[in-house]
Amino acid sequence: MGESKCALVIGAECITKLVDWTDRNTCVLFGDGAGAVIVKPSDEPGILTTKIRGDGQYKELLWYPSGVSQDLKLAGTGAEGINITMVGNEVFKVAVKTLGNIAVEALETAGVEQNEIDWFIPHQANIRIIQAAAKRLDMPMDKVIVTVQDHGNTSAASIPLALDVAIKDGRVQKGQLLLFASFGGGFTWGSVLLRL
Repeated sequence: MGESKCALVIGAECITKLVDWTDRNTCVLFGDGAGAVIVKPSDEPGILTTKIRGDGQYKELLWYPSGVSQDLKLAGTGAEGINITMVGNEVFKVAVKTLGNIAVEALETAGVEQNEIDWFIPHQANIRIIQAAAKRLDMPMDKVIVTVQDHGNTSAASIPLALDVAIKDGRVQKGQLLLFASFGGGFTWGSVLLRL
């Protein structure tokens, strides 16, 4: 095997198969989607820093309590214990805190000031979380890419989808400094600071 020249990074989810369609606290929030990016070597620095964190103490705030492969045939049927469960108000608090902290940590590690960021592209969980995370970063909403209104929370696909939209509509361009921040069930969270 030779040395790898590129990496294909994929975020894809089919969340609607895991929700209880009678639970209006979750079913209206999630959507299905997929996105991918190709990362390749460059003479110029691209990825400036990455941060990944997790804390299992928050597990039951947002999780899938059963094995997907064994229970997928029952998911979405309303059967007890096999659908995404979420404690929305608590998820909001932890998500805002973790998104803000991991974004600030990325900036501090790279020695970058908030006002140097061209675009903040957060996980597209919901608009209130996005707005609160932007406020925590003192980032005006006109520098935040928001697409959650178009496809809901697509979990792992949300940042690649938002990036795709922003590249296609011309907001995100080569040479700009981008800050990505995300969180997910379990709880896990992470950030990437990169120059496109």
